[in-house]
Amino acid sequence: MGIYEELVARGLIAQVTNEEEIREMVNAGKAKFYIGFDCTADSLTAGHFMALTLMKRLQMAGNQPIALIGGGTTMIGDPSGRTDMRKMLTKEDIQHNADCFKRQMERFIEFGEGKAQMVNNAEWLLNLNYVELLREVGACFSVNNMLRAECYKQRMEKGLSFLEFNYMIMQSYDFYYLYKNYGCNMQFGGDDQWSNMLGGTELIRKKLGKDAHAMTITLLTDSQGNKMGKTAGNAVWLDANKTSPYDFYQYWRNVADSDVLKCIRMLTFLPLEEIDKMDSWEGSELNKAKEILAYELTALVHGKEEAEKAQSAAKSVFGAGGNSDNMPSTNLSAEDFSDEGINIIDALIKANLVASRGEARRLIEQGGVSVDNEKVTAVSYIIPVSDFEKGYVIIKKGKKVFHKIIK
Repeated sequence: MGIYEELVARGLIAQVTNEEEIREMVNAGKAKFYIGFDCTADSLTAGHFMALTLMKRLQMAGNQPIALIGGGTTMIGDPSGRTDMRKMLTKEDIQHNADCFKRQMERFIEFGEGKAQMVNNAEWLLNLNYVELLREVGACFSVNNMLRAECYKQRMEKGLSFLEFNYMIMQSYDFYYLYKNYGCNMQFGGDDQWSNMLGGTELIRKKLGKDAHAMTITLLTDSQGNKMGKTAGNAVWLDANKTSPYDFYQYWRNVADSDVLKCIRMLTFLPLEEIDKMDSWEGSELNKAKEILAYELTALVHGKEEAEKAQSAAKSVFGAGGNSDNMPSTNLSAEDFSDEGINIIDALIKANLVASRGEARRLIEQGGVSVDNEKVTAVSYIIPVSDFEKGYVIIKKGKKVFHKIIK
């Protein structure tokens, strides 16, 4: 089985522009492809996992990745999958986020001469003269076709800014520029990017001729990756300071039964033959599959040692022993306490278990918070100082999130 056939078997391919040529190039290790990452935060999320593991798989098969950091496109904002306009970031914020991305990508992809490259589209997009750009590529885009694109259609009712309308041209120009200057002959992205990616393919064909189009191949991954990485409205980050290894492990340990084998196929590097044997698993066996998924992905992001700690902590918490040694924890200072203790909402915020006081109130009112196995029923509840005689209390959020508060 070639690497292309493996990608298909793992459920990673959604749409392609020229399947036979793509198959030959990828299997022969002759693809030089790019995937773009806009710098909208200071950490990648679990939603980027598919792109990162895909780049790793293709590099292992001899193909050359280009990780494109969207320092320029982030200044506009991709309207795909959005009901409102993205927050405008400063150049300094974008550069900081790009630096964070690079450090995280290096865990997955091997960079260096003849290996993977990392480039930033700010290098060419921010230096473009607007009138010259319009003259160079403007005639290659049909406004009628652009308005029919899914990424724009879903925004038309609520309003689409002219700023965002330019995003397709910017993304298309990226592929055109990378093709001419880096020898990039293939692009990958989520299937919500299909229209933008076709724009790049068409731009190259119109500017460089039909012969160039034969080398301009658009490969597309499934949108499942874009649906991953969010739970209860909060992103699941790859940065351990934003999502601890334990919480990261627990996120994947708690995926739905219907998704666990799909995630194992798409995201882990376990052999397909081994995964196929899991197809008949049911009941408690699916819990074993979830543990496998959680361990493998935590090891990829945080290393085997942290994965083993997270797995051990999870089993201890849910087992009879209730061992909390490796449980995520937060150390509080004396200033965090009054004479009586600490308010439950303050404790939830200090532990980063909620994003706001409003979220904390809703969680408590819905019966989603317990302290040392006792459900909290009032938002005014004070965890008394006497509860910390053993040095800590354990807050339980929902059914499966545990956190140790240390005094």
